[in-house]
Amino acid sequence: MAHVSDFLTPSDLQRISNLQVFARQVVEGFTTGLHRSPHKGFSVEFKQHRQYVPGDEIRHIDWRVFARSDRYYIREYEEETNLRATIILDRSGSMDYGGGKDGQVSKFEYATKLAACLSYLMLQQSDGVGLVTFDTEIRRYIPPRSRVSHMRMILNELEKGKPGGETELGKVFHDLVPKLHRRGLLIIISDCFGEVANFLKALAHFRHARHEILVFQIWHPDELNFQFKGWTQFECMERDGVKHLLDPAILRQAYLANLEKFRADLTRGCRKHKVDLVPFTTDEPYAKALAAYLSRRLARG
Repeated sequence: MAHVSDFLTPSDLQRISNLQVFARQVVEGFTTGLHRSPHKGFSVEFKQHRQYVPGDEIRHIDWRVFARSDRYYIREYEEETNLRATIILDRSGSMDYGGGKDGQVSKFEYATKLAACLSYLMLQQSDGVGLVTFDTEIRRYIPPRSRVSHMRMILNELEKGKPGGETELGKVFHDLVPKLHRRGLLIIISDCFGEVANFLKALAHFRHARHEILVFQIWHPDELNFQFKGWTQFECMERDGVKHLLDPAILRQAYLANLEKFRADLTRGCRKHKVDLVPFTTDEPYAKALAAYLSRRLARG
């Protein structure tokens, strides 16, 4: 059974406590237009039924509907809550890159700590948070909940998740849209590798459903600097057995040019769809990077 201490050290928790004031102010900015009221509390007005998915609380099942249809449905009410956020975590093979040096963490390890940090922040503030993990397809969907006990379910999923396999972000995100029954904040944690055009189409689909979107793009410094020297064997992280022994000096110029185009296209597309694209590198403490982003976001108003 996973615990917060498995992901966040006492030092991390101290950093997070310093973020809470920032996060609260930023969250209030996010929620403008997302919900009927920015105030806490719950109404008793019934809204709709939706099909049960693993992670839903059994006590919300409508047993009368089950008796008639032999299917499980959840009764949803019009909640008046500040925020419902869903963290969408990439666990494809490329996220497993960690550089191979002592003391370096993989992008996936970094991403899971960031996901745990964000979940902890939101639940401490009584905001709803859920989790989606994916690689070639959606692997787990945990609907947003605002109870502190919900943290354990999220941590258990983060603990057992392992990166591997290919992915096409555009397809996975299109498959996800029907599962998100209410508009809210979507936090994508990924390296965003893949076809930029398909990724941007998926973001447009989310935006059409009136979701607020953040993309935390995870980089390893090696991917940004390409400081490899001497003949190096490069191995595909998403396809087994694909390896190439190459001289990095020959590749460096072309690689950096392609990288610059990829980042420019992604930045331009996210800006067009009013999506915040926030780069994180694994050599910078995630709490420090998150605090810097929240400060910038707050300053923008």
